[in-house]
Amino acid sequence: MAEEKNTNVEEVTAETTAVEVPQPDEAQANPEQFLKDFNWHNYEEGIDPVDDAKLVEFEKLVASNFVDTLDDQVVEGVVIHISDRDAIIDINAKSEGVISLNEFRYNPNLAVGDKVEVLIDVREDATGQLILSHRKARVIKAWDRVISANETGEIVNGFVKCRTKGGMIVDVFGIEAFLPGSQIDVKPIRDYDQYVNKTMEFKVVKINHEFKNVVVSHKALIEADIEIQKKEIISQLEKGQVLEGIVKNITSYGVFMDLGGVDGLVHITDLSWSRINHPSEIVELDEKINVVILDFDENKSRIQLGVKQLSAHPWESLDTELKEGDKVKGKVSVLADYGAFVEVVDGVEGLVHVSEMSWSTHLRSAQDFVKVGDEVEAVVLTLDREERKMSLGIKQLSSDPWTDITKKYPVGSKHSGIVRNFTNFGIFVELEEGIDGLVYISDLSWTLKVKHPSELFSTADKIDVIVLELDSEARKLSLGHKQTMDNPWDVYDKTFAEGTSHNATISDSNDKGATIIFNDDITAFVPNRHLIKEDGNKLMKGDTSEFKVIEYNKDFKRVLMSHTVLFNDQEKKNVKESLKKANVKESDKSTLGDLDVLADLKKKMVDDEKKKK
Repeated sequence: MAEEKNTNVEEVTAETTAVEVPQPDEAQANPEQFLKDFNWHNYEEGIDPVDDAKLVEFEKLVASNFVDTLDDQVVEGVVIHISDRDAIIDINAKSEGVISLNEFRYNPNLAVGDKVEVLIDVREDATGQLILSHRKARVIKAWDRVISANETGEIVNGFVKCRTKGGMIVDVFGIEAFLPGSQIDVKPIRDYDQYVNKTMEFKVVKINHEFKNVVVSHKALIEADIEIQKKEIISQLEKGQVLEGIVKNITSYGVFMDLGGVDGLVHITDLSWSRINHPSEIVELDEKINVVILDFDENKSRIQLGVKQLSAHPWESLDTELKEGDKVKGKVSVLADYGAFVEVVDGVEGLVHVSEMSWSTHLRSAQDFVKVGDEVEAVVLTLDREERKMSLGIKQLSSDPWTDITKKYPVGSKHSGIVRNFTNFGIFVELEEGIDGLVYISDLSWTLKVKHPSELFSTADKIDVIVLELDSEARKLSLGHKQTMDNPWDVYDKTFAEGTSHNATISDSNDKGATIIFNDDITAFVPNRHLIKEDGNKLMKGDTSEFKVIEYNKDFKRVLMSHTVLFNDQEKKNVKESLKKANVKESDKSTLGDLDVLADLKKKMVDDEKKKK
């Protein structure tokens, strides 16, 4: 083959070396033009002129028969021989090239005579052999094809090799491209493995030339296919229209439906007439169900769907004979602080307000009486079929405890109750369910000065009370606790009567006076000016002396005592006796004021008064 090529080159060379000498006639006819076009360089160098047409023909023959191995370009070659390790490729160069069979692993059916694209990797090795690369040629050509496909929107085939984070790896023309999970299909994909080792059609959507990254999409092809179908569906949408859809996605607030390329939302409240906690209780993924179009925006891009509207409202099937005062049974579906919703029939609920759960008047929540799922019986209090509202009551199943309150709790009767609540002015005591009474703070103890009821009692304590007042119409009950015990102050009327004297020890003292504790009930107070002794000194904490009661108040539980008044009384007594004696001995005197004895006593009394002050 090389010899044939050399022979051809010699023939072409021989042809192109023919010399054409200008005709004298032309030079003579137009000497100026001849001189102008004359190649003086060739003349000086002794180079014979060659016909340009022959040169062009020669270049064409070289270009068609030989490959320029100095350029890094992809050329097409023919497989002329296959060994165990290599393939011999003819590219019309001086010699054939060699390519390892490893580069043809993707094509196990490679045979002699096949045309392949190659890149000149090494021009000549040590043996003069031309080294080619099919893999590099594929990459170069692949990038050209990928770029072209991205620009023109051409659909390409790709082989899904494996899964990766966020999507799949796809072989496109020998290049590894990335297929995001969101671009596989128009619906969410839950099983990526089903696409591995499959050949699919893709559209090149993004190329990063800097990092040699390619992103493809299969979803774009599907969207293009359904776009026409989507427009047709949207144009035919009408409110009230019933369509079949596929459950595309389930969220906590509703279900997204695929209506054939158009998405719509079924809100959780439009899935069922009954209350549900999550849409998954009603539907499943990929389930086909009928939906009705409730509403959509002007562009019909947001479509509101409904499922429950396909069936009649449960209120329409409610027993027509049901009326106020009838008893019904149902299940607690929802709990709130203010009450509980009871489902009487599927989709029909009634509210039991917390005030209608018990006759009790103290504050409580619905959770104290019922819980979700409880089967309860109630009485229909109100029923509005037009507004589809119903109120129920549970306490009405039992009689009102205030009906015969005067017989059960007459004034003066003694009972036991439970402390339910505190206030600054007293405590509420529950005698039975629905019967609460108030014990004022002044009726808690005979002897103690109570600042707050919590000083004596705790919630849920059981105490004895006596009914003091009863108002059945206003549902008010006044109770007393101290009245269940004898008033100890009735006993102290004589013991601590005004003028009685007591020997006691001062328990405590302050700037205002001193206190003396006699027992748990009696604590007496001695003002500062009543602590002065006869010698002018003051009694202090821990001193023991005699004291006289100067005030006793049973209503205010107050006892005032004095030590000073004891010797003042004696002083006054001595003065009276002296005056009496003086009247007998000095009866002849004109006036008592003239007596020396009386003058001395008067002076002493004045001095004592000054000391007191």
